[in-house]
Amino acid sequence: MAVSTLLATFLCIIVLPVLLFLVAVRLWEVYMLRGRDPGCPSPLPPGSMGLPFLGETLQLLLQRRKFLRMKRQKYGYIYRTHLFGSPTVRVTGADNVRQILLGEHRLVAAQWPASVRAILGSDTLSGVHGALHRSKKKAIMRAFSREALELYVPVIQEEVQAAVQQWLTRDPCVLVYPEMKRLMFRIAMRLLLGFQPEQIQTDEQRLVDSFEEMIKNLFSLPIDVPFSGLYRGLRARNFIHSKIEENIQKKVQASGRQSQHRDALQQLIDSSQASGEPFSMQALKESATELLFGGHETTASTATSLVMFLGLNPPKERGMDLQRLNLEYLEQLKYTGCVIKETLRINPPVPGGFRVALKTFDLNGFQIPKGWNVIYSICDTHDVADIFPNKEEFQPQRFMTSPSDSSRFQYIPFGGGSRMCVGKEFAKVLLKIFLVEVVTKCHWTLLNGPPTMKTGPTVYPVDNLPTKFTRYSHS
Repeated sequence: MAVSTLLATFLCIIVLPVLLFLVAVRLWEVYMLRGRDPGCPSPLPPGSMGLPFLGETLQLLLQRRKFLRMKRQKYGYIYRTHLFGSPTVRVTGADNVRQILLGEHRLVAAQWPASVRAILGSDTLSGVHGALHRSKKKAIMRAFSREALELYVPVIQEEVQAAVQQWLTRDPCVLVYPEMKRLMFRIAMRLLLGFQPEQIQTDEQRLVDSFEEMIKNLFSLPIDVPFSGLYRGLRARNFIHSKIEENIQKKVQASGRQSQHRDALQQLIDSSQASGEPFSMQALKESATELLFGGHETTASTATSLVMFLGLNPPKERGMDLQRLNLEYLEQLKYTGCVIKETLRINPPVPGGFRVALKTFDLNGFQIPKGWNVIYSICDTHDVADIFPNKEEFQPQRFMTSPSDSSRFQYIPFGGGSRMCVGKEFAKVLLKIFLVEVVTKCHWTLLNGPPTMKTGPTVYPVDNLPTKFTRYSHS
């Protein structure tokens, strides 16, 4: 009697919950796959949908690139999963990515996960479509014209020189990644949003901390309850918006005065006023926040990777003393450009891009159902690109020869198609100036050796890359 009671207890406490859980997972899988279009003969991509409601979001957030590599090895270049509240197909490889990037408005449309849309807003360049996207892009592109970039050079050089000088006087080490975020944040605030240095100084620490909190919670479960990632991200976003609104009001009040430099935010204000449409403070705040994210988070990631790779592979030659840089001089630095390209190949700051299927379509023999999210992978596509021999090695010279048109989608650090990063030329100029200044001024040593890299949402070193900088003496 006692044995049968124990057995019944064991079945109720252990076995039954496990069986119910397995049944729930199976029902979830069946429920999620109901979106398959019976009119399309192609099968769904292989893969799994993970846990009920959570999908595989937690595994991705915890394991990042390890999770993606494991999935690719198990399922191939196209597989299904469930991320950030939506059924998702992840796509790797130049031919597959080409179809996604060139299928904008026809097969797919840009769409961030729900948590990103909630935090960044719906009026961002990446969130709008059609004529509105074209007009916003046109306005912002004026802030990245050659004439504008030429005006940005001395400001970038001034900020980089001040940062490098601090690193050289700091002992015993510099945590490179936080320093890069602070440096690139200041540059983006000045050049993209038109903040004055004294404005930044007043709220710099709180702005940096708030932006860090917002970025950390961009990709989270779309649940807005106290203490959730989305809740914390929205609170941080609200503080950033309050400071941006103050700056917008100053710009609007001074709109009659002409200045030599029209930053990206000013271009959006001018475009809004010229259109004759009602002035939307919320739309401008959202666009400014997106500019700040795109203009500093990705460059901070790449600048950190530059310090890491050149710390592990010290440059054999040092440049000469520099006075004032200009675009013409920067364009002549071919090898410097190759160093940046190679860094972006191995450590693209953004691992991929988000789309949503506008209709059911076939991708290399698999059905992509209407309404499912599609993520094209930048990092995995670089990993499998056959145009790069010895992929694990840092070899900038591989970019000294121009790639053929057939290899176009094997290297996509800035995305591609009509949604290619609008600030890519700004990023290249900024990174070249940074590289020139740091290489001509410093030697440096990575105190922990090669770091472990993670993604969240951009690529960064887990140990923040502690580094010792010493002044370079010109002989």
